[in-house]
Amino acid sequence: MTDPRPNDPGTNGHSAAIVSAVEIPYTRHPSADATTESLLTTAIQHAVAQAGLDLSDIDGLGVSSFTLKPDHAVDLALRSGLSLRWIMEDTNGGASGVNMLQHAVRAVEAGDARAIVLVAGDRMTAADFEAVAGEYNVITRDYLTPMGLGGPNAMFAMLTRRHMRRHGLDEKVYGAVAVAQRRWAALNPGAVYRSELTMDDYLSAPVIASPLRRFDCVPPVSGANAVVVTRRDLVPAGSPAVRVSAIGGSVNWDRHEGDGLRTGLADIAPELWNRAGLDPSDADVISVYDDYPVMVLIQLADLGFAPSGNVHELADRLLHEQWAVNTSGGQLSAGQAGSAAGMHGLVEAVVQLLGRAGDRQIPDARTAAVSGYGMVAYRYGACANLAVLERI
Repeated sequence: MTDPRPNDPGTNGHSAAIVSAVEIPYTRHPSADATTESLLTTAIQHAVAQAGLDLSDIDGLGVSSFTLKPDHAVDLALRSGLSLRWIMEDTNGGASGVNMLQHAVRAVEAGDARAIVLVAGDRMTAADFEAVAGEYNVITRDYLTPMGLGGPNAMFAMLTRRHMRRHGLDEKVYGAVAVAQRRWAALNPGAVYRSELTMDDYLSAPVIASPLRRFDCVPPVSGANAVVVTRRDLVPAGSPAVRVSAIGGSVNWDRHEGDGLRTGLADIAPELWNRAGLDPSDADVISVYDDYPVMVLIQLADLGFAPSGNVHELADRLLHEQWAVNTSGGQLSAGQAGSAAGMHGLVEAVVQLLGRAGDRQIPDARTAAVSGYGMVAYRYGACANLAVLERI
């Protein structure tokens, strides 16, 4: 459910600000010494340094990772040299980044912590991915894996087919997502896949699970992402920072049991836009969770970017305008670094609002919308969340 509280600071009068956002370069083939722990600790160090802080200044830690086990957040804290007053571990996959951010903002508002680092990531080789996909949860382990279902491709192929029939679409509509995001990736030195992708390239790619082709399926990579959330009054005067104008989530079994063509974002977005005092058209930067192109289109619609309900308009805008959606290239081109996928879009949005996006920088970007979508179990994602961000 959404947090019913207004945007005012907590009982101690503090307000929160995001002051840094980093991504440890993603790689398709990690070196032997690149462990999940090393990726996460490196991300923590870089995010804290970018914030102009020392590790001794950090008193809060949030962690999301599939492959850190058997270690947990407390183990990572010890190995990072952190002394904490606040700690959490998130297991909600693609919804983890926004979920941890919501908890961190409330902790800073309440005075439970002064400076919190949130980190997510995994060393995700083919073997790691197979292990995670095969034992994602009890339903997957006991019912789907024994049938030979190797990950979510088949499920999202069926969802894409259903979406095509519902809206009268062809494959080019989904190709528009992949092609548009690859254009952004070409401007992002951190994206794993940066070479030109044309519509012909997309349509001629091998079919993985009809109608999904190679460029519809997010590529597993290794890497990590981190942000630092701190008290706004501790941010040096003149330093760039980002505030959370509205944030909330939905864990909705009805959505999980449904046909997958509508996420929990449709339930929470109107309230959160209203709480932020903004409209979808006010968003300068948009980051939506993009494990498959169909989910980009569904979330954009649920967030209010297709008020007419015409999905073709979304695809046309992506393909023919430089619409600032997934400006990093998204996971489809930058790669999906395990649980870091839930923070990838958040980091990109903050980087844009801080004015640090280099060649892909959106001029004078002041507002951003970041969605999360996660926990694909027997059918579809049970968790969805949204953060509306503004540059201070």
